[in-house]
Amino acid sequence: MKRRAAVIAYDISSNKRRRQVHRRLQAWRLDSQYSVFECQLSSFEAKELFMQLTEIIDPETDKLLLMWLDAGRDAQALTQAASIGFLQPVWYVAA
Repeated sequence: MKRRAAVIAYDISSNKRRRQVHRRLQAWRLDSQYSVFECQLSSFEAKELFMQLTEIIDPETDKLLLMWLDAGRDAQALTQAASIGFLQPVWYVAA
């Protein structure tokens, strides 16, 4: 089962649901900074995790994003002066 680097981010409108999502992600032992989690997941694990999280969130008001990272790129700290070159542009627009 090959794992890949990914980032999971969320924007949950309800404090109760936000705590539930945060606890669920911590149960998977994922490193986090506020509402952004860094993880190593297989495709199967990512599907399972998202199934668990979609049981908690309200799709009308909450946002959940998983973005696979490019394994060929070195990690970079993001600062105001940093330039990021993704293979493809990534856009996430809330409705």
